[in-house]
Amino acid sequence: MQTAKHSVRYLHLFKIPEKKKEYLARKLVGFSKDEMYLVVADVRHYKLFLPFCTKSTILRCHPKELKASLEIGFPPVVESYTSTVTLDRPNLVRAVCRDGRLFNYLETTWRFSPGLRSNPKSCIIDFKIKFEFKSVLHSQLASMFFDRLVHQMENAFINEAKRRYGKESLPSHQLSPVKS
Repeated sequence: MQTAKHSVRYLHLFKIPEKKKEYLARKLVGFSKDEMYLVVADVRHYKLFLPFCTKSTILRCHPKELKASLEIGFPPVVESYTSTVTLDRPNLVRAVCRDGRLFNYLETTWRFSPGLRSNPKSCIIDFKIKFEFKSVLHSQLASMFFDRLVHQMENAFINEAKRRYGKESLPSHQLSPVKS
């Protein structure tokens, strides 16, 4: 006697997105380490050039660390959060938020290393952002636009460097990211 094996498949119409996200990028750019560091460390002016940043205020400032309040919005959601920003000129800018209403945590790291030996006006940027939303709604909204938002953010810093320092010494090149 033969028995029939039945398999049951479930159709998931609505996939609940992962609340945790991580993005890594590595890029060779035509600006020096110090130039890129100065753009990324200039948190006070993010509201002027960073997409979706509507407010950027320095709450406390020390030579190697600052506390900043940022307001970000991608309508219909506008939220504010506070980050502690570690500064190591011209090598590193790291912003960490662990007490926001929007995120369980948010960590953004920019590392700057020398670029081409033959071009002192170049550097390699290693960029990492990782976060976990508190809300599934925020996670769903971000999932729809995540890649585009991150690329816009990266490009905003490069464009601000162009505005401040002029034309790049070489075109930017995407490199394979190094997981740290």
